[in-house]
Amino acid sequence: MTDFPFTTASPEWAGPPPAEADVAVIGGGVIGVMTALHLARAGLRAVVLEKGRIAGEQSSRNWGWIRVQGRDRAEIPIAMEAQDQWQALSRETNDALGLRQTGVAYIARTEADLARYAAWLPHGEAHGTGSRLLSRAEIADRIPDARADWAGALWTERDMRAEPWLAVPALARLAARSGATIVENCAVRGLDLEGGRVAGVITEAGRIAVSGAVVAGGAWSALFLRRHGVSIPQLSVRSTALATEPLPEIFDGAAYDGTIAFRRRIDGGYNLAISGYQELYIGPDAFRALRTYLPLLKTNPTGTRFRLSAPQGYPDGWRTPRAWSMDGPSPFEAHRILDPAPNKAIVQDILSRFHTLFPDLPRPRVKRAWAGMIDTMPDVVPVVDTVATIPGLVVATGMSGHGFGIGPAFGRIAAALVQGKAPGHDLTRFRLARFTDGSPIEVAPDV
Repeated sequence: MTDFPFTTASPEWAGPPPAEADVAVIGGGVIGVMTALHLARAGLRAVVLEKGRIAGEQSSRNWGWIRVQGRDRAEIPIAMEAQDQWQALSRETNDALGLRQTGVAYIARTEADLARYAAWLPHGEAHGTGSRLLSRAEIADRIPDARADWAGALWTERDMRAEPWLAVPALARLAARSGATIVENCAVRGLDLEGGRVAGVITEAGRIAVSGAVVAGGAWSALFLRRHGVSIPQLSVRSTALATEPLPEIFDGAAYDGTIAFRRRIDGGYNLAISGYQELYIGPDAFRALRTYLPLLKTNPTGTRFRLSAPQGYPDGWRTPRAWSMDGPSPFEAHRILDPAPNKAIVQDILSRFHTLFPDLPRPRVKRAWAGMIDTMPDVVPVVDTVATIPGLVVATGMSGHGFGIGPAFGRIAAALVQGKAPGHDLTRFRLARFTDGSPIEVAPDV
């Protein structure tokens, strides 16, 4: 298995960018790549502009879960569409995605956990997800090597897993074969507006004339949008994970038991992480958005650790410029790839938790530990919407750690929106104005 080549290897798509296109997609993660694929298949000239490497940030660093289970009720039909797309995309790419339908288990340590999972079931049943509760004996039978007395589990057989750092570049190659243009190491400094609407984008390599743009910049989206007077309360949190060397099979799918998450990989190892633990670097945006995030902080008051300052160049760093000239270098050129160091103490904690749960296994050896900066929103659901004040601009960001699995569907939706077409789903929950129209913050369920 290839280990994160996207921070060091030579660019696969070196450009140069075209002088004109129909739509510019800003950001080369899974959302941007899939938006471009759907635009190209609709006959439009789409150009993906990535300041660093395709999938160099969170799209290659996530857990690789493709789930409908436990999602916010507004996301469920979109996640189900995404799963259908994943199946088709796997066939088109000759299994280059590492896709496997092996199910997801949310394991209950207590009866209270099981009751919380049961409360989500009606949302799944309303959309035909096939999710169900497993008994104490059923979950013990599925994961017999665990040294735990679990109360049961929430189980969704249709859920899948894939290898992110293989899958997203493979999808980018598919988009390129479909007619999209992809350019790495090409930061977009800003939009070129004529009469208030999108007429082009200004990149470090020059202007590209376009009639539409999609901002899918992950952790960088809020900084880019603020340059044009569009404010979203997006923050980024650091999350640490690791990959083990191959181990005997304990479970073929993905599972989380409240203390540790584990997911089988195609090379026989496991990806391990701690769910609900993240680190927030406090910067100017964090202070501005504090009140908006209070409902979320109340739902998990101990899950976030606060760090006093972000490393230099990070989106919410104290020294990161909030304004810049499009004639000179931008913050996006100064920091090509968010590549935070993993928290070493958390790596050891993860290993200890896994060994405690599976003491009869050989002690796992770390193949690779890493961290990613997850772009998050106060209600833990994304913003996917047109921008009313700037015709021709669409935002698809704030995926809150859930973007990989749902990415193909939100990519199709973003492609539809920038074409002025119906999205095919109710996007009320994901509207841009929900943070300014007086609506209460409705945090996605903690399942």
